[in-house]
Formats: sequence, structure tokens, C-alpha cells
Amino acid sequence: MTLQMNAGAVRRFAKAMKFGAWLQSIPGKLTPAPFRLVQIGSAYWQSRALFVAARLDVATHLGEECLSAAELAGRLGASGDALGRLMRLLAAIGVFEETAPMVFRNNRLSHYLHSDDPHSVRAMILLHNSETMSRPWFEQLEAGIRSGTPPFLLAHGEELFDYLDHHADFDRLFSGAMDSVESLAGNGFATDMDWGRFDRLIDLGGSRGSKALAILQRHPGLSALVVDRPQVVEEAQRYWANHPAQVVERLHFEAGDLLDSIPAATGPRDIYLLSAVLHAFDDATCVRLMHRLRAAIGESGARAAVLEMVLPETSADTAGAAFDMQMFVGCRGRERTLSEWKSLIQAGGLALEEVVGLRSLGSILVLRST
Repeated sequence: MTLQMNAGAVRRFAKAMKFGAWLQSIPGKLTPAPFRLVQIGSAYWQSRALFVAARLDVATHLGEECLSAAELAGRLGASGDALGRLMRLLAAIGVFEETAPMVFRNNRLSHYLHSDDPHSVRAMILLHNSETMSRPWFEQLEAGIRSGTPPFLLAHGEELFDYLDHHADFDRLFSGAMDSVESLAGNGFATDMDWGRFDRLIDLGGSRGSKALAILQRHPGLSALVVDRPQVVEEAQRYWANHPAQVVERLHFEAGDLLDSIPAATGPRDIYLLSAVLHAFDDATCVRLMHRLRAAIGESGARAAVLEMVLPETSADTAGAAFDMQMFVGCRGRERTLSEWKSLIQAGGLALEEVVGLRSLGSILVLRST
């Protein structure tokens, strides 16, 4: 029996996404080639402007008001002229709205930079544009392309996850950014799969457990165990301590290393969740983790739900190709096509039972023991 829900809506979403990608390609085709190349070559001007606006927390300070650059600068402790020019650039690309000369307010896009908004992606903007994540792109990309070595390793002398282990501030920023993935990708993972068929969700590498909680809120009979690195679990427990008990009483945490051991399943109504975990690893590490997962499932009949982007076999869109490059730059992982996922799953001793389509950037690969 299929775990797919909202199949018609998922198909319509997929068609809309394809149409949107086609529309986005039109300006690039109409722009003269030399100018288009210069646009691409200077695109970092826009990303850095957005980063500074996020650092200054402009959206939060604007709130529901409409402020002149001078008024806003007074609140931020910035130069009115410089801030106005920054805001004008951002308004020109659709972030914030200029309502009168050098007068600005939040709009549909900048709303998601507000610190207190539950769907804010501010942490993701700060992560991707931080010095830690920018240096590999700006300083070591060519060397990484030539050698095949992740530029993050070349820039910092250690792998990303080792770096996280002893850079607490960056680790907290990383966890916050991972929590915002739901805002980026939508909640299709929680609504378009029938989680109600299960009693326990074992969220492997689930950070603070935001994805698990989104699923629990829609399924009162479900509980969740989130497994992640010890420092991530400690921070998550502190984070949820300030929330009402009824919200998180079915959300539990366990510290562990997924490559060493995975909590054992107790029966067929257990399901493991690996959300954007395997794309961070190379093929050999993925196979090793899947063998651990196969051992944890044993003969219980439990399933695993692997939430990942699935690239088309050819002609990937800009978003998919860009995420794949970020995985190369930051770690030893990659985004994969369905045929590549099938090869890894088979090598890991598991079988692909179903691909659940979602109204989001990803899909859920449902796995079982062979």
C-alpha cells in the first residue's frame, strides 16, 4: 500500500515548478550574452548586500513601519547614505520595497528575514555568507576543482563536521540554518506522506528536531526520537526547555554517531527519517551508514524515509545544480539522480520500496530491508 498522499496536488506542484523554471530561463535567453556573463560574474554583489541586511537585522527593525534610510540608519547605528544605497539595491532585486525616494518597508520577500518569524530563513543567509562558508568559494574553489578536494577542507584544514565540533558559535548557526530548511523547501515532507501508519519516528541527524516536530503536530499518535551529535542534542534540549511541555512531550533526544550505531527498531510501526543527511556524505560513507541502518532494522519490518533532492538524469535546474556544487565545496557529499540513489541503496543492503513525491524541492525514498 502506498505511503503517498495528495498525489494530485503533488503532480500539479511538479508541473508548476517546471513552468516556473522555464519562465526564469527567459531573461537569460533574451539578455545579450556579454551582459549576461557580467551579470553572473557580479551576482555576489547581491548576495553580499543581502548578507549585510541580514546581519543588521533590517527586516526586524523595519517591522510593519515605512522608514526613511536616515531613520532606519539611526536605529541601526549606520550611515544613512550608505544604508540607503544598500536598500535601493535590494529593493531593485525585489527584497524590500522603496515606497518613496529612500523610504523603505518590508515586502513579501524581506518578511522572511525577520528574526522572530517562525519561517525566517535569516540563519540560512547568515550561514551561506559567513566568512567560514565564503572563504572556500572565494579562495579555494579552483584548487578544489583541480584536485577534487573539498574547498572547505583546503580553506580550513579540516572537514566541515570536525570544524563544527569545536566551533560552538558556528555550530549553533549551522543548526539554526538547518531548522529553516522547512521554510525553504516547504512542509510537503509532513503532509504528502502518510506518517499516520507509524507509531515511532527515529530522526537520524535531526538537529533540534524541527522536522520531527512538524510531523508530530499532524499525527497525535506518533512519538519521535532524534539522534544527533552530543553537542547538538545538548543545545536542542536547552532550546526546547523554553517551549510548552505539550508541544515537545513526544519529542525525545539521544546523542550518538550514526556511523557507529543506530537505535534498533522495535517493530514494523517504526520508521527512520534521514532528512538531508546522506547528501553530505560520499558514496562509501553512505553505503556504510546504510549497512548500519540495515542492521538496526533487522527483521523488524521497519521502514526508512530518506528525504533528499533527486536530480534529473540530465538537464538539472539551477537550484539542483547549485546545491550540488555547495555540497562539493563544503563537504564530500553530492546531490544524486534516482539511478545513483538506487545503486547506493542496493549496495547498502536495502531496497527502494517507493518514491513519495512532495510539494517541495525534495522527494522521500522509502526503504526496507531486503
